[in-house]
Amino acid sequence: MASSSTLAELFERFQHEAFRLETLDDYSGSGNVDAYRAFQAGQKRPEGYNAGWVEELRGLTHEGKRVYRVHVLKRPLTEYLRFELGWGYRTNMTGGEEFFILDVTDTPNPLDAVPDFWLFDSKDTAVMRYDAGAYLGADVLPQGEASAYVAYRETALAHAEPFTDWWAKYGE
Repeated sequence: MASSSTLAELFERFQHEAFRLETLDDYSGSGNVDAYRAFQAGQKRPEGYNAGWVEELRGLTHEGKRVYRVHVLKRPLTEYLRFELGWGYRTNMTGGEEFFILDVTDTPNPLDAVPDFWLFDSKDTAVMRYDAGAYLGADVLPQGEASAYVAYRETALAHAEPFTDWWAKYGE
């Protein structure tokens, strides 16, 4: 049974933290399609790239709210991940978003089969649905189901490293 709330409402009402788990290596059909094409064409990141989200992040962090995520991935990076990490993460960090990498290239994935999700204030969960890189929607779960996602978050963070450390070793 899903909640009557939407993902947008969860973003509007969270008070302390918004955590995102990303597990896919391709979100190319989910937004920033033109920017991804520019990246593929070898163009430089445009000035003002992702400016709306960066401004929203600045507002949230100014209010003392934390926005952070862990991306589970394997090397070598897909072309899309090179774009997401190189353009997206590095840009979003300027707004205060925090990123961590759980690299499962040489180790078993402790979150195998866990879906992408957002977790707000350890009580509201939105499970993300994708098909071939395209965002299909989010299922907001009843609050009573958040405990499993809190455990997934803790597992992800326990096995992840800060993006900047990981990028210094493996980035481009």
